[in-house]
Amino acid sequence: MIDNKKEQERDELHRTIWNMANDLRGSVDGWDFKQYVLGMLFYRYISENFVKYVNAGELEAGNKDFDYAKVDDELAEEAREDLVQSKGYFILPSQLFCNVKEKAPNNENLNETLESVFRSIEASAQGHDSEDDFKGLFDDIDVNSNKLGGTVAKRNEKLVKLLNGVADMKLGDYQDNTIDAFGDAYEFLMGMYASNAGKSGGEYYTPQEVSELLTRITVLGKNEVNKVYDPACGSGSLLLKFAKVLGKENVRQGFFGQEINITTYNLCRINMFLHDIGYEKFSIAHGDTLTEPLHWDDEPFEAIVSNPPYSIKWEGDDNPILINDERFSPAGVLAPKSKADLAFIMHSLSWLATNGTAAIVCFPGVMYRGGAEQKIRKYLIDNNYVECVIQLPDNLFFGTSIATCIMVLRKNKVENSTLFIDASKECVKITNNNKLTEETIQNILAAYEERENKQYYAAVVANDKIAENSYILSVSSYVEQEDTREKIDIGKLNAEIKEIVAREEELRAEIDKIIVEIEG
Repeated sequence: MIDNKKEQERDELHRTIWNMANDLRGSVDGWDFKQYVLGMLFYRYISENFVKYVNAGELEAGNKDFDYAKVDDELAEEAREDLVQSKGYFILPSQLFCNVKEKAPNNENLNETLESVFRSIEASAQGHDSEDDFKGLFDDIDVNSNKLGGTVAKRNEKLVKLLNGVADMKLGDYQDNTIDAFGDAYEFLMGMYASNAGKSGGEYYTPQEVSELLTRITVLGKNEVNKVYDPACGSGSLLLKFAKVLGKENVRQGFFGQEINITTYNLCRINMFLHDIGYEKFSIAHGDTLTEPLHWDDEPFEAIVSNPPYSIKWEGDDNPILINDERFSPAGVLAPKSKADLAFIMHSLSWLATNGTAAIVCFPGVMYRGGAEQKIRKYLIDNNYVECVIQLPDNLFFGTSIATCIMVLRKNKVENSTLFIDASKECVKITNNNKLTEETIQNILAAYEERENKQYYAAVVANDKIAENSYILSVSSYVEQEDTREKIDIGKLNAEIKEIVAREEELRAEIDKIIVEIEG
């Protein structure tokens, strides 16, 4: 019954977002619209979260009628320092989402008010442990942008609609622990625009089912992990799957990630807050992981998941320092400058704990190409680091129809062999994309755990056999494809052909007769 209620709430939430999109369509393009909605959603979230926290403390102290939203700013200011210490940020009552929204229709300077509120929230964290988690969080919500309208009045009109639309979202009552509605709204918005071309394409979005599979592979047999890491974390959906699968309290030391794109980096930090991950439980860094990794002090990691950008260019051997970098030097060669895929693999392996598992989405080319990539595969196989390679169906990811794979790495393997799983047929078709089902995920996990040969599906291959096969790691090289073509009975076919020929001769004779009659 509860599940049905939740589904109804979820559908209603999605409808509200969809209606907002339609209401603002034409004036704000999809990607920008998403930024504004997420910004307002985040503003509402931290406002309500803050009020809930302060009110709960006052209630505990016996002050039953207290409501922070109605307190005078001057009085609230007295608690600033204590609240920043515990919450990581501070918001004055007049700056709360509910109070700004209430006055918005009559506020001719609404854009300035919002700008001031956003800067004030960010500034409240300065000089505290939470500073890095709040700095620049509202940068992508430009309330003075022409995208909202050509005049201040037009912009404010749109901002009022945004505030009202986000206020209308039914995000549940905190007491009922349905706070993940904020996270669900985020995910719906990401999915809504992930299929758009260009900047809002697949690089920012890993389908939920693929996230689920990667996560469950890395935590198989575990109820908790020490820390999780994604070297190309995008908007953080992969990291946050651990909070859903294990429960956020069972990721003991938190969530770590790095992202090169500033907009997506901001989205990732917002996403952490929207999923109720406290500022002290995540560390998201901005920069190029391959040349400027920012979590040296935090590695190794027990669980690593990633869907890194496919075949991007990187400095490679143009940078003389990289070949001596302890992450890449063991292989004796760097990934090609035009294809950084295996550099992400080497980086992840280097930062993987001895009792940990890494599951990384790869493009198929890295599994069979020669040159430097073959040498890196040789290093991985000769040192027995590849636990499994899983072939996924094509058309799973937004923005590409190519069939991807998952490479699973482990450092403490017992058997000197590699498991190959062919899950290329395991999906259902939804509109233009394929989708993994719960059954598919269970099948893959069962084969991964059993680690046994299964005709047309799984093969355990000794590493010396892989070496003999030029260190090729393509699943199709080891798992035989089932021949699904219809079997033909040659004898029956010949008989049918004979019948057709005889009938053809009869018809020809008939036609000849008719022609003779006509000509006669």
